[in-house]
Amino acid sequence: MVAGLLVCGCQKSAAGNAHAAAAAPAVPVQVQIAPSVKIADTTEYLSILKSRHSAAINPQVEGYITKIFVKSGDKVSARQPLLQIDPLKQEATVSSQEAARAAQEANLRYAKISLERAQKLSAAGVISKQELDNAQTNYDAAAAQLKALDEQVTQQKVELHYYTVASPMDGVVGDIPVRVGDRVTVSTLLTNVDEPGALEAYIYVPAERARDLKLGLPVRIVDDTGHAGIETQITFVSPQVETDTQTILAKATIPNSQGKLRVAQQVRAQITWGSRQGPVIPVLAITRINGQFFAYLAVKENTGTVARQKGLKLGGTIGNDFAVLDGLKPGDHVIVSGTQFLQDGMPVTEQIQDAGKSGTAN
Repeated sequence: MVAGLLVCGCQKSAAGNAHAAAAAPAVPVQVQIAPSVKIADTTEYLSILKSRHSAAINPQVEGYITKIFVKSGDKVSARQPLLQIDPLKQEATVSSQEAARAAQEANLRYAKISLERAQKLSAAGVISKQELDNAQTNYDAAAAQLKALDEQVTQQKVELHYYTVASPMDGVVGDIPVRVGDRVTVSTLLTNVDEPGALEAYIYVPAERARDLKLGLPVRIVDDTGHAGIETQITFVSPQVETDTQTILAKATIPNSQGKLRVAQQVRAQITWGSRQGPVIPVLAITRINGQFFAYLAVKENTGTVARQKGLKLGGTIGNDFAVLDGLKPGDHVIVSGTQFLQDGMPVTEQIQDAGKSGTAN
């Protein structure tokens, strides 16, 4: 008898709870119908900006630096002096060569006078033909030696110009790692000169996407706040894979007429591989629990319209919406308000919002 009374009591309690749940008032919620939009398939990579016209300045001679005429960040013009390497030794060499040339000029004049005298004596029959040939040979040798010395002097003077390191083009001076008094060789990097204007974004794409990487793919340069900045496209794709990183180098030309970007600056580059049709969901409708994204959908069931929690796999953002990769279909009713008060299975009343217009549905 006691057992029967307990069973009877439990049945009444369950029936009472079910009746109470059925009698619970539906919660009014704002609902948006998930649209199907064109979603871009994009991937973001870290990129390095480099100048399309950059010159690494190395000396063409060895010596000690005596003067530095510019500082990092200075704007210079073509052939403007940048640094001075001690030219005293080379100046002494040039002076020595010029003195040797002057002595040879005197020898040539003497050889010429001797040749003219020999020609007159040979015409008068005073000297032999051999003596005339000797005079001619002496003159020719003196002339040839003078020409050789002229070339040497010219060469030494040209080399003397190398002791003044000049800019090869108009541009901006980069870092200058050397100081006055340092000894430099032809392999020493003195500085860089970067021509202002267009830059190139060096993008290293993983090798597994080599099949999709091609010229003309749209590239978007994104700033630190995530806002799109510059629209460009892939202009170069390396034919080989970097063995150390297993990446492929791609380049995109970046216009920089206002000079906001700088050489060696790191930026984020978004490559658009293509597009597809798919649903989107408002950012405010997303709930994140333990790293998983959820949203509430208004679903019609036998008992009426209820809120159902749905796990989602999200893609990138499109304005104020997330692209949904899995878990949502176009046409689903997404609850966008009051989600913090909802529980799975709770009755709701939809107030549908679509393109700024709202209506009421049960």
